Amino acid sequence: MQDIQNASRNDRLARLIAFYLPQFHPIPENDLWWGKGFTEWTNVAKAKPMFPGHYQPHVPADLGFYDLRVPETRVAQAEMARKYGVEAFCYYHYWFGGRRILERPFNEVLRSGEPDFPFCLCWANQTWTGVWHGCSDRVLIEQTYPGIADHQAHFYSLLPAFTDRRYLTLDGKPVFLLYNPKEIPDLERVADYWREMALKEGLKGLHLVGVSKDPAFPQRHNLDASVSPNLPSIEDTWYSWRQPIKKLKLFYRNAKSRPAIFKYGDVVLDFIHEVEPGIKNYPCLVPNWDNSPRSGKNGLVLEGSTPELFRIQAKKALQVTDGTPLEHRLIFIKAWNEWAEGNYLEPDLKLGTSYLDVVKDEFCDEESSGQAASGPEVDGRSEESDVLAA
Repeated sequence: MQDIQNASRNDRLARLIAFYLPQFHPIPENDLWWGKGFTEWTNVAKAKPMFPGHYQPHVPADLGFYDLRVPETRVAQAEMARKYGVEAFCYYHYWFGGRRILERPFNEVLRSGEPDFPFCLCWANQTWTGVWHGCSDRVLIEQTYPGIADHQAHFYSLLPAFTDRRYLTLDGKPVFLLYNPKEIPDLERVADYWREMALKEGLKGLHLVGVSKDPAFPQRHNLDASVSPNLPSIEDTWYSWRQPIKKLKLFYRNAKSRPAIFKYGDVVLDFIHEVEPGIKNYPCLVPNWDNSPRSGKNGLVLEGSTPELFRIQAKKALQVTDGTPLEHRLIFIKAWNEWAEGNYLEPDLKLGTSYLDVVKDEFCDEESSGQAASGPEVDGRSEESDVLAA
C-alpha cells in the first residue's frame, strides 16, 4: 500500500485528500423518490439565481455532466486530481444495517483496479430525508445501529478495500472516516472492536477519523483524529434587535424566500482550526459552498468565493500543520465534486481550473509554498488583508 502513496506524493508539502460524492448515476431508489433518471445533476441543471448577483447554475467544464458508471470518467477524474496535487479521493460510503446504496462506482473501482489512484472511505452515517426538497419529515432511509453483529458485517464488507494496495494509510494503518461519530452508540467500544478485527485480519490496525465541528470530540471517544468542515450554521443568522440592521436584513431575506448568505471572505479563515495541544485535527479546506440547488430558500450560500480567497485558506492550512511530518500532514478538501452544494474542485465554465491551480501552486510548488508555510503569519490581516477587503 505504501508504494503507490509514496510515488504519488513526490515533493508535495501535504497529503491532500478530497471528499468524493458517488451520486452521479441513476439508482432505483432515486427513480422512486424523485423521478426516473434522477441524479445529482438534476438539481444542478435546474438551479436558478435567487438574489441579484447569485451565481447559478454551475455548469461543469472539462469533465461535463458525467455518469460515474463510465470507467473513462473515473480515470479522467483521477488523472486530473493527480496532476493538480491531490493524493487520494475519500469516497462517501453508505451502510444502513447491511443495506448499501450508491455503491456501484466504488465497487467498480475496487473490482477493476482502475483508476490506479489512492482512496479511502468515509462512512456517511446519517438518515436520508427529503429535507433537500422541502420534505423534512419524509424519511427515505433510516440510519440504524443494530449492534455488534452489524458492525462485524460492516467491517468484513470493508475488508477488501482496506487490503487493496491503493487504500490510503497512515503509519501503515488504513484511514477510515466516520461522518457522524456522535450518532454511533457506544462509539468507544465499536472503535476498539474494529481495531481488533483489523489486527485479526493481518492489518496494522485502523486510523479512525471523526468528522466533527468539535475537534476534540473524536479523540475523547477513542478515535485517532478529527476533521472539521467548519461551515457556518444557518442558525448563526439569528440576530437580536440590538443589531437592528442585521435583524431587518434577516426579515427581508425570509420575506424574499432567500437562502442564508454569508460572505466567503468573512468566514474563509474560520474553516481552519488553530492547533490545540493534544488534539489531532486535520485541516479541511472548503473552496466554495452553495447548496441552494438542493435546499432552495433553506440553503446556505457562501457568496463571493474566489480562488484568491481560497488561496488564503490553503496558506493557513500549511501554517497550522507546519512542522508536522509529511506522513501525518493530512489536509482534507471538501469536496472534489459535490456539485449540487456548489462545493467542488472540478472545473466549471466560469472559473475553469482556477481552484485546482491554487491547490497545485500552494501544495506542489516547493518554492512558493515553502514561503507560505514558513513566512509571515497568516491571519487574514497581513499580506492577505487586501484580498479579504476586496
